[in-house]
This record gives sequence, structure tokens and C-alpha cells, in this order.
Amino acid sequence: MNIVNSFSTIGLAALVHACFQLSISVLTLISSHTMGAGKAKSKLLSITAGFVLGASVMTILLLSFTCLILTKYFEAKIPLIVWAISCGMAVGAALSIWIFYYRRDKGTTLWVPRSIAKYITIRAKKTKLSGEAFGLGLSSVFGELLFIITPIFISSLAILQLPGPNLQLLGILFYTIISMLPLFVVWMLINGGFSLGAIQNWRETNKHFLQFTSGIGLVVIAFFLSVNAIIINFMGNL
Repeated sequence: MNIVNSFSTIGLAALVHACFQLSISVLTLISSHTMGAGKAKSKLLSITAGFVLGASVMTILLLSFTCLILTKYFEAKIPLIVWAISCGMAVGAALSIWIFYYRRDKGTTLWVPRSIAKYITIRAKKTKLSGEAFGLGLSSVFGELLFIITPIFISSLAILQLPGPNLQLLGILFYTIISMLPLFVVWMLINGGFSLGAIQNWRETNKHFLQFTSGIGLVVIAFFLSVNAIIINFMGNL
């Protein structure tokens, strides 16, 4: 793939990641407990900023680690079979998101292992320091690994197609910024005095739209890769 196609793939995969809601759910939970405890606004800002930073760092670490593993085995030449596997992963993940992502009850309860959900809930209630919030931000991204592994894997493949370490680093930052943008926006709204109830109502009203959009995004990625990374390369090798 060329540079434009690589960045297009990275951007679309990051948008799919941005539709996932676990980190935002935990951020609103932390904010609710901090406000309920009567903490100062500066304390709320510090704790929530630590959480957003932790989620961003974990995203960078997961993406960088995946790139490192793929580089060890494939370097810049990705076999067609790997691209085909990534397309299959995208379609499979889309179906999983449409079927399983939200539990079948009211509200925005997500399908994550109950042990992880319980751990995150308990830690959110006990979070009083920005360092603790940072660790919880790391955990919130890792807790959704079952769903985000596909856009991260596909983005890593696209990043390896970029020429030179500078563009590859830019690709990692590009993915992180786009995928974390909704979390950053919610963080700004909360610290700007926006109602948590209004944020939660918006999330509940639009949860099926986000669920559908993220699945469609993965299907589009699968089609895009099948044309630009498989068919074109296969024809070029004939």
C-alpha cells in the first residue's frame, strides 16, 4: 500500500476504536464518585487527566508492541495470507460487536468479563489520586482488548507499510489521537461543568448507532484491504 492508503487504513481503524465505550464509562464513573465525595474542581481535573493519560499510554504501548512483533517476523513485506487473515478478523470482529458488545438490558452495560468489570468498578470507587487513575486508565484499555485487538492489528500492518521510522511514529500518534478523541472530548466536557447525566443520556441514546458504526467500519476496512493489499498485490505478482 502507498502512504495515503496506509494512513487511510490507520485512520479508519482508529475511528472504530474510538466508538468503543469502556474507557468513557470508567471516566464518567470516576468523575461521579469524585464529585460525590465533594472534591475540589482541581482534584477532579487532576484525577480525570491521569485517567485519560493512562488510556492514551496503554493504546500507544499496545500498538507499538504489536508493530514490534510484526516487524520481527515480517519486516516491511507482509505476506498476502496475513492480509487475508486481517480481513477475516475484521469481519469476525464486526459480527461480534453487533451481537455481543452491549448486554441485553437497559443502559450502557458492556460485554466485558465480569471479573474485569468488577475490578474496574471497585478501583474506580477507590480512586483518589491521579496515579491511581493513571493505572485505571491502563486497565480500561486492556479490559477491552478482545474488541480493540483487531483495529490495532490492522493498523500495525498499515504502519509497517510506511517508509521510515518517522512516518511510522507519526502513524502511531495518528492512531492514538483519533482513537482517544472521544475520551478527550468527554474529559473536557466533564471538567467544563457539563452534566454527567446529559453525557450518559447521550451515550445511551446513541449506543446502537456507535455499535453499528464500529461494525460497518470494520467491514469497510476488510473490503478496502482486500482490494488494496490483496488483489492489487496478487495481480502485481502475476
